[in-house]
Amino acid sequence: MLRAFLDHVRPEIVLVEGPSDATSLIELLVDPETRPPVAILGFRTDGVPASSVWPFAAYSPEYVALRWAAVHRVRAAFIDIPVGHSLSRVPPEEQDDAAATAVSSEASPASLSEQCAAARGFRSFEEFWEASFEAPSYDPAAFREALLAYADLVRSEGDRTIHRVRDACMARNIVKVVESGIAPEKVAVVLGAAHAAALTAGAVDPGFEEGLPAPVESAVTLIPYSFPRLAEQLGYGAGNRAPQYYQRAHEAGCDFKRATLEALLEFAEHLRFRGFMASLADTIEAYRLAVLLADMRGKAAPGLDEVREAAVATLCRGEATHIDGFLWATVVGKNVGRVASRIGRNSLQEEFWLEVRERRLPATDAPERFVLKLNNHVEVGTSVFLHRLRVASVPYAVFQGTKGGVAVSASTAEPAGGHTALSRVREVWEAQWTPSTDVALVEKIVLGSTLQEVVTRLLEQKLSDATTTGAAADVLLESVVTSCPQTIGWALRACEARASTDDGLPSLARACRALSGLVAYGTSRAHSALGDEAVPALCQKTFARAVLRVRDACTGSHEAVVPACDALRTLHEIALAQPLVDKDSWFAAALDLVHSYAVNPITSGLACGLLYVSQTVSDADVARIVGQRLSNLLEPEAAAAFLAGFLEVNALVLVKSRPVVQALDAYLTGIDPERFRDALPILRRAFGTLGPTERRYLLENLLALRGIGDQARAAQAILGEKDKKTLEQLSRDVAKAFDDLDDLL
Repeated sequence: MLRAFLDHVRPEIVLVEGPSDATSLIELLVDPETRPPVAILGFRTDGVPASSVWPFAAYSPEYVALRWAAVHRVRAAFIDIPVGHSLSRVPPEEQDDAAATAVSSEASPASLSEQCAAARGFRSFEEFWEASFEAPSYDPAAFREALLAYADLVRSEGDRTIHRVRDACMARNIVKVVESGIAPEKVAVVLGAAHAAALTAGAVDPGFEEGLPAPVESAVTLIPYSFPRLAEQLGYGAGNRAPQYYQRAHEAGCDFKRATLEALLEFAEHLRFRGFMASLADTIEAYRLAVLLADMRGKAAPGLDEVREAAVATLCRGEATHIDGFLWATVVGKNVGRVASRIGRNSLQEEFWLEVRERRLPATDAPERFVLKLNNHVEVGTSVFLHRLRVASVPYAVFQGTKGGVAVSASTAEPAGGHTALSRVREVWEAQWTPSTDVALVEKIVLGSTLQEVVTRLLEQKLSDATTTGAAADVLLESVVTSCPQTIGWALRACEARASTDDGLPSLARACRALSGLVAYGTSRAHSALGDEAVPALCQKTFARAVLRVRDACTGSHEAVVPACDALRTLHEIALAQPLVDKDSWFAAALDLVHSYAVNPITSGLACGLLYVSQTVSDADVARIVGQRLSNLLEPEAAAAFLAGFLEVNALVLVKSRPVVQALDAYLTGIDPERFRDALPILRRAFGTLGPTERRYLLENLLALRGIGDQARAAQAILGEKDKKTLEQLSRDVAKAFDDLDDLL
């Protein structure tokens, strides 16, 4: 529609809403090598992290106007307030909130949206806007009248001070062009409808421009953008809920019927690829239904709502489950734009090279290893920078552990993030710049203009995908290590919300470990400037919820309780190390496992071992418990499973206990030979954890229990004897003990 208007008017100059100091980028914006979606990025250059973007899709009116001007060799310029003024309007720490406010202020107020939609008989504002302005039966006069009427409504709502400032700025720039000698009828101005309504109504006060704060140092560049991000910015600039769908319509010359058919065809292909029945006949029927629904609703052509409803009714047989997963991805699209190669570095590249230069990090295409000592702000900041690159998947630095010069295998390597990162006093990294580093920085710009924004966005997505408390706690820890305060708050709330319905003990235990670490070390390691008051209470509640789920998690097969065993160890460590939690409740739950024959015996043995090692149960109690458990000779497999769990904790401490070894000896010598074969696999697993030292103490206690010599002295004499003749004389006495242990050891 705009292109047809420009062909009719044939202006001598095209003025477009956009930062006036970005006019120099127009040539790059319309360069044949540039492919929308792209965005103008304005960012501060005074060391303060703040930026703003002006996005363009191929169907954005501003972009269409600039392309028309380029093709017809007509001068074009931006006329809105400069970037420096835009970024100086709010304090830096409020930039994120201000950006959200700017988006919502451009969007229609909720009450107005609802009123407009209801007055025209539409179910949502999006449906009203699409039918009225995106895909109407086009008549220039009616279109102009409807759009200006809507713009007048928007202009009358809310506080529009900043928009009145912008009105004054753009009006001044328009007047300046006219005063230069160009006839008013040859000046085409492309700007938001509310601004157009203000200008046509003459509601412009030049005095508002005087309220602009002094500009800050800033720069502009052109960056790639993406359809998913456009879809999120509803009501802002080129933003809409289905960029790929509107791109199809734009490429088809505003033929929404064709766009509808193409979207349904692609959706059907997605369904078939995933094994669903979706024939061509079904697709044709869906298209016919979409057209019929549009006609019944008085629309000139089907829109997104008709596409969705027709797909549910025909291709999905009334089931809407697959719409969000398949269809929505089809209509939103995944397109990422491309900018002309002659454009300079983007803001992420600038930030990266500034950090590398100021922190004296490796900047060559060769690996260099270095150590960070996390006892000062500078090196903590370097660690944060490197962890942000890691989370953002920017190839540059690889975490090597905490011991410089020691090579570790992948299986034993310490994870870069997680709860262990909270207590580190040093980190070893290996860094190397490659061309892939800059490529990644260019690609990641679609997620944000700073590394913190990129990481925040990635963690936000990971948090939205987290269905358990443990997964949310993982995001919380990454937020702390990368110093992203916004996601720290979100993750804390997510942990609390998910813990109330989470039945998974491993998940809750993982969350407890993370929260306990934060209680101990703070949300920014040794240099926290954030309020941590919410963490202790959440740690206490999560621990209590985990303890309540202990018994249920410990039932099932040996394989099924492996994750629960890890969780039991974690809860025990927290109970002993974290004063805030209710350790008595944990001890009670663990004792319940010890005495229960309904849970898996491995978990009973593990709980018994944990309580014994922590001296929560006495030697006499543990001897009695082990004796009872191992006396069940009718079910030697269950007894062996208890033993396996018991020895997993700290075998050295356990085999040094003579009462424990006595119960073990009685159990092994009392098993029926036929049943012994059934118990042998799990017994081998249990004794396989014993090292040389543990085996020495076990044998010493066995010899003492069998009454061979003067207990300890006899055992020591045998074990320390070097003379072969003496050993031969003693062999008759110890032969039976060795025979009993031979298969096991």
